[in-house]
Amino acid sequence: MKKVKVGIVGCGNISQIYFENLTKVFQNIEVYACCDLIEERAKAKAEEFSVPNIMTLKELLSDPQIDILLNLTTPQGHYDICKASLLAGKHTYVEKPLSLTFEEGQELMQIAKKKQLFLGGAPDTFLGGGLQSCWKYIDDGLIGEPIGASAFMVCHGHESWHPDPAFYYKTGGGPLFDMGPYYLTALVSLMGSVKTVSGMTNTAFPTRTITSQPHYGEEITVEVPTHIAGTMQFENGAVASMIMSFDVWGSTLPRIEIYGTRGTLIVPDPNTFGGPIMVRMNNASEFSPLPLTHIYAENSRGIGVADMAQCILDGGIPRAGCDLNGHVLEVMEAFYNSAQQQRHYRMHTTCHRPEPLPLDLIPGFVK
Repeated sequence: MKKVKVGIVGCGNISQIYFENLTKVFQNIEVYACCDLIEERAKAKAEEFSVPNIMTLKELLSDPQIDILLNLTTPQGHYDICKASLLAGKHTYVEKPLSLTFEEGQELMQIAKKKQLFLGGAPDTFLGGGLQSCWKYIDDGLIGEPIGASAFMVCHGHESWHPDPAFYYKTGGGPLFDMGPYYLTALVSLMGSVKTVSGMTNTAFPTRTITSQPHYGEEITVEVPTHIAGTMQFENGAVASMIMSFDVWGSTLPRIEIYGTRGTLIVPDPNTFGGPIMVRMNNASEFSPLPLTHIYAENSRGIGVADMAQCILDGGIPRAGCDLNGHVLEVMEAFYNSAQQQRHYRMHTTCHRPEPLPLDLIPGFVK
């Protein structure tokens, strides 16, 4: 079958699973080139995954063979590299978030539209077997009409395990921009567009001490809110509560719950691709497990890239496209704006729920 050639920019921690899946799982992708500011990292990935070309960013942007630029840099590099990619005429897929600000995200979306290019990005976990199954159960009416939801991601940050955690506490980091995209993308894919946002924020620890290698003992100055709480009202009227925090030592809160007129659905961790899924109906006394209806329950990061590649080959709109990414980016910024202005924020964007994946997919394919 015809393959779409991808050039990967950024060979750091998150890139491993993309290289794994794009070279070994998805059949419509050829990883043609890679680059990194640290050339040794690019060389190591090229050797491990038989990538034929190691390039500079300038070389990658100018190579006409590359169809999709996959931007896996830290958030601080998302806007500049995505803009350069689009201006170079390449379809572009980026790790979350789309950019550091909604204004920058809108500019990227306008460039993509003007040049008739695809722009999209992570997270693509909503295309995994777990969330796709939840999607089907909700749309089939299992729990009735969704009337509310809750979403919680609370931990004590990443400085105890990540090899280079400082960027998590700079602009574009923090729990909202780091983990929020998983939760918000899941909620929007399941319940539709957000209409209104209300938020409050706090930063409990002004500095963080790294306890992982190789930067053990170094101190990080925190530049972003690390505890965000708020509510959202969706266009369908449902109301959701959300907490994103790097300030919590321990918790028993659930990840995501969807509340319907006939029951409650416990949604899997949206930073994963599988289950479990649990449901309690209005006539039941306890929760029961539900089977997955879709494949890709294992770590399938890169499925959004494969879906974009299929749209290049056959037409269509990428499921993890910029309308969804841009809407989620505005929601995240809305929490900050609401907190700063101490009032509700009325959303300016909407987005259509992406089409669900087919039930009868063969592993390695998205169509």
